[in-house]
Amino acid sequence: MSTRIAFLKGHGTENDFVIVPDPENAVDLSPAHVAALCDRRAGIGGDGVLHVVRSAAHPEAGHMAAEAEWFMDYRNGDGSIAEMCGNGVRVFARYLQYAGLVTDGDLAVATRGGVKRVHLAKDGDVTVGMGRARLPEGDVTVSVGERSWPARNVNMGNPHAVAFVDDLAHAGALLSPPPFSPAAAYPDGVNVEFVVDRGPRHVALRVHERGSGETRSCGTGACAVAVAAARRDGADPAVTGTPVTYTVDLPGGRLVITERPDGEIEMTGPAVIVATGEIDAEWLETALR
Repeated sequence: MSTRIAFLKGHGTENDFVIVPDPENAVDLSPAHVAALCDRRAGIGGDGVLHVVRSAAHPEAGHMAAEAEWFMDYRNGDGSIAEMCGNGVRVFARYLQYAGLVTDGDLAVATRGGVKRVHLAKDGDVTVGMGRARLPEGDVTVSVGERSWPARNVNMGNPHAVAFVDDLAHAGALLSPPPFSPAAAYPDGVNVEFVVDRGPRHVALRVHERGSGETRSCGTGACAVAVAAARRDGADPAVTGTPVTYTVDLPGGRLVITERPDGEIEMTGPAVIVATGEIDAEWLETALR
């Protein structure tokens, strides 16, 4: 690594990220490096790392280079790799705009969950086309202490278990992953959302994100919750031909989720760059010892 590595800090509805610009994929970010950067006491602090790489320069994204110039090489706070991060895509797009690499309007971002369409609005909000939800068959249950609830299995390119509860406090401290069953439903772990109603097509949630713990916001989780709520409420745009929009309140802010008749889900919300700086590469290596 070079002596110093540029970084930025950003957040989307308080889901926060360390952003590492690395167009040519020259920075070797091991899981241990990522965990050190995301450490909130000994590192910079974040729910994850947004490694910004040209698609053509990354072995996992080269096949998407003709469609999307930039690849979001996203890592969870513990260093593990995730397929997608909805808030992360918005912050990733905001960084590209901040750096002068794109302007207002439409762009494409490559992710491990496929190419995502993004719109940077002049009012500051960012809308991301999150793709279609998959609803795997089979009953799922999640538990906290002595309480358990049926959960809806929703896949947004990453797995979610959505449980509707009477009180968000029933989710407990969310210091560890909530148990779920059957284990075969989520062989690689799962993001768990606990949801309450706030009004017509208006819900609130808390989330335990796989690999990060409880976070202030989860974009794919908000999409999964909106889809689960719509089906629970008897709304399916593919059947009615009418889009369905839910307002989703998270601890860190508000997202607006729309599911369209073709199945495409759009997520709209803020994305903010809050700081820039340099990582001392010597510190980063020392932190691994």
